[in-house]
Amino acid sequence: MSASAPYLHSQDYLKTAVASQLLSERGSNLVVINPGSANIRIGLAQQDVPFNIPHCIARRTTGANQAPKKIVQDQLLNSQVTTAQHVEREKAYDSIASLLKIPFLDEEVANNSFTRKCIGGLCAQLKLLKSSIKDTFQLDPSLEGSIDVKMGRADGYANTPQSNRKEIAFTWTNVVEKKLDSSSTLYSSPNKGEIGGPTDLKEGSASKELGSSECKLKEYICGEEALRISPTEPYCLRRPIRRGHLNVSLYYPTQQVFEDLQAIWDWILIEKLHIPHSERNMFSVVLVVPETFDSREIKEMLSIILRDLHFSSAVVHQEGLAAVFGNGLSTACAVNIGAQVTSVICIEDGVALPTTQMTLRFGGEDISRCLLWTQRHHQTWPPIRTDALAKPVDLLMLNRLKEAYCQIKEGEVEALAVVHSYEDGMPAGSHKTRLAALNVPPMGLFYPMLLVPDVYPPPPRSWFNDFEDMLEDTWHMEFPRRTDLSDGFYPSLNGGFPMWDSYPSFQTKPKKEDNIGLAEAITKSILSTGRIDLQRKLFCSIQLIGGVALTAGLISAVEERVLHAIPSHEAIDTVEVLQSRANPAMVPWKGGAILGVLDFGREAWIHREDWIRNGIHIGSGRKYKDSYFLQAQAMCYMNS
Repeated sequence: MSASAPYLHSQDYLKTAVASQLLSERGSNLVVINPGSANIRIGLAQQDVPFNIPHCIARRTTGANQAPKKIVQDQLLNSQVTTAQHVEREKAYDSIASLLKIPFLDEEVANNSFTRKCIGGLCAQLKLLKSSIKDTFQLDPSLEGSIDVKMGRADGYANTPQSNRKEIAFTWTNVVEKKLDSSSTLYSSPNKGEIGGPTDLKEGSASKELGSSECKLKEYICGEEALRISPTEPYCLRRPIRRGHLNVSLYYPTQQVFEDLQAIWDWILIEKLHIPHSERNMFSVVLVVPETFDSREIKEMLSIILRDLHFSSAVVHQEGLAAVFGNGLSTACAVNIGAQVTSVICIEDGVALPTTQMTLRFGGEDISRCLLWTQRHHQTWPPIRTDALAKPVDLLMLNRLKEAYCQIKEGEVEALAVVHSYEDGMPAGSHKTRLAALNVPPMGLFYPMLLVPDVYPPPPRSWFNDFEDMLEDTWHMEFPRRTDLSDGFYPSLNGGFPMWDSYPSFQTKPKKEDNIGLAEAITKSILSTGRIDLQRKLFCSIQLIGGVALTAGLISAVEERVLHAIPSHEAIDTVEVLQSRANPAMVPWKGGAILGVLDFGREAWIHREDWIRNGIHIGSGRKYKDSYFLQAQAMCYMNS
């Protein structure tokens, strides 16, 4: 048998095997990791859906003399809205109001105060009427609820479909762990730390009431439980990834970021996937990275996977490409609307086109914060202390409200909802309120000044001292020259890399292109391909991924606004957003799982010993990269 026979046999097998069969056979020892700024999607390739876990960790603080106590690691960063940004936000609101045929901001506020007074007076009269009826006819208490229901509709908002939703309050996490001693009397809740039941531990008093021999505070807490820790507890929340990059700053040292990433991933592997350290040498990893990550960040993640978490091998795939692949496509414009960043990239025949990449610094969490701002301006938010940046549990609540009620359509969109207040260690308070202008916040995707993207200082300059692209072979590539940079910025073809010596320091304000809307970014990305045949195909193959893609009315809004954003001289008259075959937030993970099991050649895989011993050496001739051509080849097999 010739040396090529096994390879040809693999080709024949892939032509006949179905995806589910491949995933079942080869996915049992393959872990797929898709890290994001707010959430991480992780699971075995053979699973139908991954675990979707908040990408954060809360570590116990040491020392009682901290003043003020830091609840969130990024708390000291600049997130205040300036006067100029406030003016721009109100202009953006009025532009959206004109488009959606709703009152402008100043008109709505003026009318709203009168409306609220009228409704408040009517409700007061109804309460008096109810009391009078009870006193006069001495009604059976069992009938009292029926009167409440009928009178509750008097304000005209209870007939909305959303009014029947049951909003469940979040509960504070139990931060006390039981000592591994059978004689201990401390009860461990099966709900992993949620409080509220009679056996749960309130606030931080448990560690004081019970002896140190019985219990102690957990050293760290990961996932959603970390977001629900009471501000009275001695914990500080950390998010190792922010706005599509590792969260390295003067307030969050590089080593801490790496340690937190390792701790979060290790916790998920043990608690969720049940893969102990002793068995990891039998597993491989598919790392699906967002396009926003740079080369050094990808290398550091590979080191965590191979060196610290002890996996046997790993391969890197781009998120946009994996998403297109996960929906069974070969050519599309992938638009990933994440929690903190939005990225656009075009894929042609299974190959990502790096020149088409666009990054916008806003996402779903910005829409949630805008929802809070909108309600406060409409005077429909209850008088409670809600802070999405300093109180993580408040952001959880706002995200839930956004997902339940926000949509894009013309006319006034309002609903009754239950808003919760979370004060220090106290049970959640419930406030039934009317939410107004619910179609405005998601329109911030097209008018980013409405969202007021927060501004963070850049990482230290030394962080960017890296020379290679993990996802692109650049050994013999000519770099496009920018007129605003000196010649020393570009690498010479003789093997020297002086480019980073004169690398310009990053600005603390977003670049101009970061402030363009989603429609303009999609249009600019597709038109940058330069070929009319490909442009027409891409404009009819737009794929929305990320949790925000589930927003009602978003698809038609994208189609309409992209069509209007195309310059009139371009010979393109059709725009179409393709329906996703699965949950848009999980599609990149699923694509990574398929790519992992189809990568039969193993040419792009990195083995643990090789990575630890060699890494990447300049001039070695070996390049660890995303297997573009292998993906295109596998795509042909799937379509055959």
